[in-house]
Amino acid sequence: MSIYILGIESSCDDTSAAVICDGCLKSNVIASQKVHEAFGGVVPELASRAHQQNIVPVVSEALRQAGIDKKDLSAIAFTRGPGLLGSLLVGTSFAKGMAIGLNIPLLDVNHLHAHVLSHFIKREESDDVPEFPFLCLLISGGNSQIVMVRSPYDMEIIGKTIDDAAGEAFDKCAKVMGLPYPGGPHIDRLAKEGNPDAYKFSKPHIPGLDYSFSGLKTSFLYTVRDGLKNNPEFIKENLADLAASLQSTIIDILLDKLAKTPQLKEVKHLAIGGGVSANSGVRDAIQKFCDKRKIKAWIPERIFTTDNAAMVAAAGYFKYLSKQYCDLSLPPYSRVMV
Repeated sequence: MSIYILGIESSCDDTSAAVICDGCLKSNVIASQKVHEAFGGVVPELASRAHQQNIVPVVSEALRQAGIDKKDLSAIAFTRGPGLLGSLLVGTSFAKGMAIGLNIPLLDVNHLHAHVLSHFIKREESDDVPEFPFLCLLISGGNSQIVMVRSPYDMEIIGKTIDDAAGEAFDKCAKVMGLPYPGGPHIDRLAKEGNPDAYKFSKPHIPGLDYSFSGLKTSFLYTVRDGLKNNPEFIKENLADLAASLQSTIIDILLDKLAKTPQLKEVKHLAIGGGVSANSGVRDAIQKFCDKRKIKAWIPERIFTTDNAAMVAAAGYFKYLSKQYCDLSLPPYSRVMV
């Protein structure tokens, strides 16, 4: 009998539902929220209200595209955290209610683990997946981490940001240049037309494998401020070069720590995940990094880099196979639980 897992994702501003059957993806529906663009960032209260409007039609469409009835489901996987608590409450409450109504198991998924396991989303049974153990560079708007992945249930963070994340650096610097939210995709587009060596920005000098991007943001701000003092059209005239130099600096910071990771010698596979892994420069740099060291690079499809339920369903599938069910009394959490 086939195993059908419904995945539900609502950690931030995307409402998503997906269905996998015996590990293979059958549907992945995402409803994005445009309301936040006017505010230059996600407004938590507006996000949770939009999730309430979207959750039923999104789940219904995911089941329809998968060609199944809700009674065919074996279990429901949902993002329990970390994320915006109001948004998580919508997905958590819906998943619990549906699981109770159908009398099927509930599977709680860590949002960050789901990004790591996005490489196990299969379209066909024969699709390749990473070999354990492998390293994963998890880079998004809220996190920048180097993770040693020994199994679907055994992940060790060996390096992380001590302040801001790479994605936040992209978005905040884009805002300084007057670019729309989210700024990351605009930086990516402009960087292709600019000179990555046009400007030099500050790079952190902190010990170990941890990241820091606050100094880079300050350096970028000062460069733009000083440029505008001498030329009111500085941003407009140098937009592409600023974007290319910023992107190049962020990539250098990411790869510098990755190259110093001792566990790099133990693995044959290196993966990237999270929203920033959609960036063209990052993807190219990771591929070259791996080619140079003769290890296999795992670069996700762009649709699986941002928040999506397919990765939640994939992570939930592993939990279902090992019968790691979630107690209905467990609440969502906004921060990573120790």
